[in-house]
Amino acid sequence: MINKIEQGRDEPPGPAVLAAGLNVRRGDRQVLRGLDFAVRAGEVTGLLGPSGCGKTTLMRAVVGAQDRVGGTLEVLGRPAGRAELRPRIGYVTQAPSVYPDLTVRQNLDYFAAILGLARGARRDEVGRVLADVDLTGHSDALAGNLSGGQRSRVSLAAALLGTPELLVLDEPTVGLDPVLRRSLWALFHRLAAERGTTLLISSHVMDEADRCDRLLLMRDGRLLADGTPDELRRRTGADSVEDAFLALVEADRDRTEPTGEPRR
Repeated sequence: MINKIEQGRDEPPGPAVLAAGLNVRRGDRQVLRGLDFAVRAGEVTGLLGPSGCGKTTLMRAVVGAQDRVGGTLEVLGRPAGRAELRPRIGYVTQAPSVYPDLTVRQNLDYFAAILGLARGARRDEVGRVLADVDLTGHSDALAGNLSGGQRSRVSLAAALLGTPELLVLDEPTVGLDPVLRRSLWALFHRLAAERGTTLLISSHVMDEADRCDRLLLMRDGRLLADGTPDELRRRTGADSVEDAFLALVEADRDRTEPTGEPRR
């Protein structure tokens, strides 16, 4: 795999994710409404907004798991959902994706085999990701006997296998204690800085916003703002990202009808 950091010395990499007029419908409901944004390569981008605003739908579209997608959506320079993108993307859903009757190590060895890693390389790779998520001491425990937070970390470890170029993480820190949350955010930034990994991380917890390089703020399937935490605070005159988000929501309400459609 080309080292993204070294590649960037010659020419800046294009965006890891590029959307233009992105729409998603579910039944008669418009879930995503004309989103335009770019996720910069090698950065930690936070996707923030209240539950039900469309964050998970957007992430499913990015990884190619969402149907009825309209507009343009490119991922790592290819149309989203292309088969060749699968080994280049790690995806963690809100619900842990593990086999409860297998040990942690067996789960990871199985997922490594699916990725096509040779048997001789799998042991070292599994050991690396176990250390990344601080589960080395639980490697021989049945996944079904772990806590919810530990199972979530097994899912994260599986997504880290094979050193993906893009990590799409749907609320990976929900239910974790503050010490572990801080440790995982340190890991996310280390992946970006040392491996050139791009991370798109959703959360509805506003105090995690300042841990991100850039933010996409969503409400009701629309993008309210795109920028760094400092840019959003300056734009709204707020002291915190949470206050900035609330100010943007109020401004959005002022310019829309009760139906959520823009005033004409």
